Amino acid sequence: MTTKKIGVIGSGIVGQTLAAGFVKHGFATMIGSREPAKLAGWAAAAGHGARTGTRQETARFGDILVLAVKGTAAVDAVHTLGAETLAGKVVVDTTNPIADAPPDNGVLSFFTSLDDSLMERLQRTAPHGRFVKAFSCVGSALMVDPSLAGGPPTMFICGNDAAAKAEVTGILTRFGWESEDLGAIEAARAIEPLCILWCIPGFLRNDWVHAFKLLRP
Repeated sequence: MTTKKIGVIGSGIVGQTLAAGFVKHGFATMIGSREPAKLAGWAAAAGHGARTGTRQETARFGDILVLAVKGTAAVDAVHTLGAETLAGKVVVDTTNPIADAPPDNGVLSFFTSLDDSLMERLQRTAPHGRFVKAFSCVGSALMVDPSLAGGPPTMFICGNDAAAKAEVTGILTRFGWESEDLGAIEAARAIEPLCILWCIPGFLRNDWVHAFKLLRP
């Protein structure tokens, strides 16, 4: 049983899925919402170790935080939590900069460019948070304990803090993933658009149960 406490910021399907996964894998976990009372049913279903609270309570509770909010709200969420609250904490950034526009022939639009990722904007908002990009290139159905014919899929991660990435790699291993560390935060400019690629089969063929795998000889 780990001693690390997990705080999941965001109570949508990604937040609830990951929070339940952390509970399943033995982490004391709090999920934060602007209306925590609405999560009573989730907490009861998740079982022992599941807690609910406000976003601020959750950010204070967690040794490791998971940011699982809509991309358009991510910078504001980090700003509201406060740079001091996030300072020194590992922050798993699951967000993607998806614009509020319908897909074009299955292709999503982003509100960022290839020269500035959403993760970089979050890091600038909380300079001393130890951000690690993860869980951004797969759907919620496969985030925890994926079972695929090709074996464990690959999660692409990046961030400026090597120790933080090691922590997240350990979590991914427990969750049934292989990790591929792509280096510093600028790599998020390449990782985030994988969401666009991942979503195309879903929008075109209703195929949402797949994941990426990096193969080597």
